[in-house]
Amino acid sequence: MNERTAWQFTDDRGQLSATGERPQRVLAYVQAGATLWDHGIRPAGIFGSGHDDPAAPDPAKTGSLPLDGIAYAGAGATLDTDALLSGAPDLVVAVSYGGGQVYGLDPETAKHLEEQVPVVVIDVGQGRTLTGIGDRFAELARSLGAREPAVAARARDAAEARVRALTAGPGRARVLALSPAGPDLTHLARPRMWPELRVLADLGVHLPEPPEGPGANWATTGWAEAAALRPDVVLADVRAHATPLDAARGDAGWAAVADTARVVPWNPEPVCSARAHARFLESVADALQA
Repeated sequence: MNERTAWQFTDDRGQLSATGERPQRVLAYVQAGATLWDHGIRPAGIFGSGHDDPAAPDPAKTGSLPLDGIAYAGAGATLDTDALLSGAPDLVVAVSYGGGQVYGLDPETAKHLEEQVPVVVIDVGQGRTLTGIGDRFAELARSLGAREPAVAARARDAAEARVRALTAGPGRARVLALSPAGPDLTHLARPRMWPELRVLADLGVHLPEPPEGPGANWATTGWAEAAALRPDVVLADVRAHATPLDAARGDAGWAAVADTARVVPWNPEPVCSARAHARFLESVADALQA
């Protein structure tokens, strides 16, 4: 990693970043930072999104990333150019949900940031496959002199095979992904809009479609509508801004779900590494087997 060499990388906006030597101090959006860590790159700092608590990183998104010694630049309205540059990064790795917009940063802040330091943006939106997203992070990691251990890919492949075996044949379990929104409401994920959920569908998992209506990624409903989908397994959003499931304890709809379904913690902004993907698939397989 200390080899002095010309470095360049073309991001998912088609924008080329180039420096006279390989970057050493990476500032990354928390999802990107956790992914790079699984590839052997320790970010110098991370930043969050407008959904995060500005006081600390959202633990649901950090994966295996050790937070000791990694600076947190903040999130939301607290993020400005000075805060982002305070750790003297020589590369910023951000994500986008399409259109090249840097997620988590005000457009003006992103513009001023890019005038002072190279910014690489990886598209993690619904138009990409999880494999495609992971491949792009792997390419970036290799350009920075690191790669994920081969054992991680083997663990992912084994987990995929386990899920596929558990979903073979009739009577497949019904898996519903949701983000709790309060005592009376929940956001039901539209499976085709989430790369990680599309992987489950490809492996044979039955993901019932929520009701039609407004909302490209989520259908906002009462808990009774969630119960009507008769899930056997619930993937529950555990990010900091999601309402804890305990808040819905008094709702009859959620009580009907909780009475029969196994709940699996779910981060809709997944760490895009083979290691993290294997852990997620194993947690789903455990629930399916149970």
